[in-house]
Amino acid sequence: MSFTTADVVKLRKVTGAGMMDCKNALAEADGNFDRALEIIRERGKLVASKRADREATEGAVLAKVTDDKKFGALVVLNCETDFVAKNENFVAFTSKILNLALQQKPANLEELKSLQLDGRTVESHVTEQTGVIGEKIDLSYYGKIEAETVVGYIHPGNKLATLVGFNKSGVDEQVTKDIAMQVAAMSPVSVDTDTIPQNVIEKELEIAREKFRQEGKPEAMLDKIAQGALQKWYKEVTLVNQAFIKDGKMTVKDYLEQNDKDLKVTAFERFGLGD
Repeated sequence: MSFTTADVVKLRKVTGAGMMDCKNALAEADGNFDRALEIIRERGKLVASKRADREATEGAVLAKVTDDKKFGALVVLNCETDFVAKNENFVAFTSKILNLALQQKPANLEELKSLQLDGRTVESHVTEQTGVIGEKIDLSYYGKIEAETVVGYIHPGNKLATLVGFNKSGVDEQVTKDIAMQVAAMSPVSVDTDTIPQNVIEKELEIAREKFRQEGKPEAMLDKIAQGALQKWYKEVTLVNQAFIKDGKMTVKDYLEQNDKDLKVTAFERFGLGD
């Protein structure tokens, strides 16, 4: 069975594979388009298995919210090299997965991977792209927030993104952007002290006690000194107690109350490659 240039172009459009890869697949399939499609997908599985032990530490980190600003999603698609991460087709593929997450609102990463995208699962598309690109591709993270207002922020370069949820609708856009950028810049671990797990707090106290013990502080004073260190740590790692990046004289909580005394952050998501 023969094939035409139009068949090659069509196969390339469907798979994203290179022109020569598509031409070779059609030749191997004697012009049968469906079989050529299978060949390219099988190649993806083969390449994926061969590169399974490779490190995919580069990639694209994207966040986006729905038009009504009630739901936001953040996805991370990893690859091996920065060259691929910056490729517009790779970023577009990541965006396609992100848009699907916004539409379907999956509960977790595994559910996102199992969603149907153009008739096949997201996971199968990722495997196929491994064969097309020739690098290990991995959908490694998915985060989501539902709130009265959700804002997303992507730092230039697609290496870092954040989502922040607020308890009220109609929040000033500058305020939401400022908080999303605060999360990006200062990397808090929780919204406030009451959302930090007790085991994490105990661990920080123990680290502080041991530090001051090594410095020769009296044993009877260690608990009190450690509590002081904990309060300082809270100011560094809890969002609302951090110094506001645009005005270090106030906290994030002060900034929120300055704009609306009832405005609160309900949740945030942050992911940065290499963090």
